Amino acid sequence: MNIILHQPEIPANTGNIGRTCVATGSSLHLIEPLGFRINEKELKRAGMDYWEQLDVTRYMNFQEFRKCHPEVRIWMATTKAKRSYTDVSYGPDDYIMFGRESAGIPEEILVDYEETSIRIPMLPSIRSLNLSNAVAVVLYEALRQTGFADMQRAGELHRLHWKG
Repeated sequence: MNIILHQPEIPANTGNIGRTCVATGSSLHLIEPLGFRINEKELKRAGMDYWEQLDVTRYMNFQEFRKCHPEVRIWMATTKAKRSYTDVSYGPDDYIMFGRESAGIPEEILVDYEETSIRIPMLPSIRSLNLSNAVAVVLYEALRQTGFADMQRAGELHRLHWKG
């Protein structure tokens, strides 16, 4: 699975998303301009020691991303979409794009992606979820649909053993 962040602004969100990508075996694609430098300590702190394990690629703009990935299916996560993120079928090689924290994905991009635009349902009094939370919600639904490939499905206690 692939996560695209279009012009992210807050380093802690991008760090958290990077950590989620490492935990799920997903790639992270960052479309510039970024609202921070990649070496900022907030970014590294949020991603903890996982940032070095992250498969991350940067692009100068959305057009460069499309030139590098012309045939991929991109799900556009936006509050402007008509369909819920749970009403679509994801594939293991799909891309899910999220916009910057203050403005989302620009409408100039969204207008070409009506059929693959998705939203997270929420109360009308709330403008949006935190970016890293939104990525986790949608990404884990996509992973659930594709069978959590190569992911650990059961855990063990550290000191004791389950009784069952």
